Amino acid sequence: MTRLNLTLITALLVAVPLSLLAGRVWIDPFHPALPNATLIVLGLRLPRAVLAVTLGAGLGAAGAAMQGYLRNPLADPGLFGIAPAAALGAVLSFWLGLAAQAWALPLFALVGSGGAMALLGLIAGRSDGGVALFTLAGMMIASLAGALMSLVISLAPNAFAQSEIVTWLMGALTDRGWAEVRLALPPTLAGIVLLRLAGPGLDALVLGEATARSLGLDPRRLQALLIAGVGLTVGAGVAVAGIIGFVGLVVPHLVRPLTDRRPSRLIVPAALAGGLLLLLADSLCRLVPLVTELRLGIALSLIGAPFFLWLLLRLRRRGVRDGGLG
Repeated sequence: MTRLNLTLITALLVAVPLSLLAGRVWIDPFHPALPNATLIVLGLRLPRAVLAVTLGAGLGAAGAAMQGYLRNPLADPGLFGIAPAAALGAVLSFWLGLAAQAWALPLFALVGSGGAMALLGLIAGRSDGGVALFTLAGMMIASLAGALMSLVISLAPNAFAQSEIVTWLMGALTDRGWAEVRLALPPTLAGIVLLRLAGPGLDALVLGEATARSLGLDPRRLQALLIAGVGLTVGAGVAVAGIIGFVGLVVPHLVRPLTDRRPSRLIVPAALAGGLLLLLADSLCRLVPLVTELRLGIALSLIGAPFFLWLLLRLRRRGVRDGGLG
């Protein structure tokens, strides 16, 4: 295990207990005399912390794998269309009036992500179009899912259902419990394992598609691992928490300078850092003094949008400098 991974694990071991103490109701670990303190910590905050680490780890690993596969620092898990398709499935459960059932919303979201995975595999997985076709197929699925989602929202049977849909799409871990942890943890762990197995293929792609093929890379196997890995990690997150953006974009850039920059060596640190980032962001959302709790998706967008702008400006300056040298 690398020093970076050990450092991130240590940070998580410190951050998780602290997150259990922070909130609208502060808990003093040395004087836990607050009524229902045990219930608050074990029944409310602990599952929420575990879920934050789980979802952040999945999104971080998915972002690192996507940026390695597309060789694009601006790549994000939403680009594959799996997150919008999972959200479309969840929105349909609201539209059909089934979201009150505990099983319906997660099931519809996972079916949506699974459908996007299958469609992506049918379009790009049976051809030699390479990364370009794969990217275009993902963008097409994302655009179609987004349009259908807007249509479903506009056709909501009443204003209450429409408000529920919009609120859920903002993304949050509020009122999530152990049932959501049991639902999200297995597919997220499985997805991270699949993305890690894709690591050697991502390393080969750094040399270019033609060279990677000459070294024995099987593009279809690599695509299958990425489709399944990203689908499981992102789909599980959307199923239990709604759309949480920018984690997969920001985290790889934060940890990449601390690695040897090989995509395979970035996936595990990105997963650990993603879990840490989402845990800290969720803790801060609980501490912001608002009438209602700040939605996690909004908070991360407020962080991620300026970061994305800074990244664009940095890439633009680098391009101008490289052009001047050429």
